[in-house]
Amino acid sequence: MSESDALAVSARLTVPRLGYGAANVGNLFRELSDDESWAILEAAWDSGIRYFDTAPHYGLGLSERRLGAFLQTKPRDEYVLSTKVGRLLRPNPDHDGGLDTANDFHVPDDLQRVWDFSASGIRTSLDESRERLGIERIDLLYLHDPERHDLDLALAEALPALEQLRADGQVTAVGIGSMVSEALAASVRSADLDLVMVAGRYTLLEQPAAVDVLPACRETGTGIVAASVFNSGLLASSEPRRDGRYEYGQLPDELWDRLLRIAAVCAEHDVPLPAAAIQFPLQSDVVRSVVVGGSRPGQLQQNAEYAALEIPGALWAELAVEGLIPA
Repeated sequence: MSESDALAVSARLTVPRLGYGAANVGNLFRELSDDESWAILEAAWDSGIRYFDTAPHYGLGLSERRLGAFLQTKPRDEYVLSTKVGRLLRPNPDHDGGLDTANDFHVPDDLQRVWDFSASGIRTSLDESRERLGIERIDLLYLHDPERHDLDLALAEALPALEQLRADGQVTAVGIGSMVSEALAASVRSADLDLVMVAGRYTLLEQPAAVDVLPACRETGTGIVAASVFNSGLLASSEPRRDGRYEYGQLPDELWDRLLRIAAVCAEHDVPLPAAAIQFPLQSDVVRSVVVGGSRPGQLQQNAEYAALEIPGALWAELAVEGLIPA
């Protein structure tokens, strides 16, 4: 891709530097009332956040419904909205009054997720998201976790379907969201994507995406939205806890030692660890935005303050010298 082509790709959509990932208002990990969810979204808006990301997967549509109800009260031209496709929500014939806690969402499991990477399935997912959101214009559409279903099918059918939706003017920009670097890099190299959401693979603690995803994005002019930048909460406090979650199990000793070294450098420069975690991905030339979650209004306010905090270049330089971040 030529430089002019890359500029055309990145110019399709401007994404604010800080966004809110709305999985929590889909009752991720714990139940929230409608009023509690509204207060979280209001805190995000009042803190200056103007990019909101959701997905059908989040709370079996609850996140989309709550976020849509909130954003309908705001001027449409003042925010960027993204959602995801790849999983359709259909009635669960085995529902017996239980909850979707197997997927960490505290909502009734009266619906089930059905993978569908076909062109008609992708279009149906978009239409159903519009209905749940109550908002017609979706700015950015991601294919969600393609490697969890069939990456080859995603490359062959789903990504071309996304490109066609963009060509038809149904959405402004398209991409994929994944926490697997190989899937992200393969998708960037095989399709004309605007943005990819890199979940947990390019953080202050670990940067596997720097090996293949970032170079692929530079070559193609694809932007990155960095998500899960707190590594399941490990970087959310200036005093890390050893019993914190990591992926689906315990934190390996090697990463714990690395985390302590990073925290020590941040303390030497009087920089809160969470502030460094939010701002680290934005030091890369291909990262356009950082999306953070939050299940309490105060967390959103604090994250916005961390995003705006002035961090001395000496911090990044020392972390690089110590081999803790890429030079």
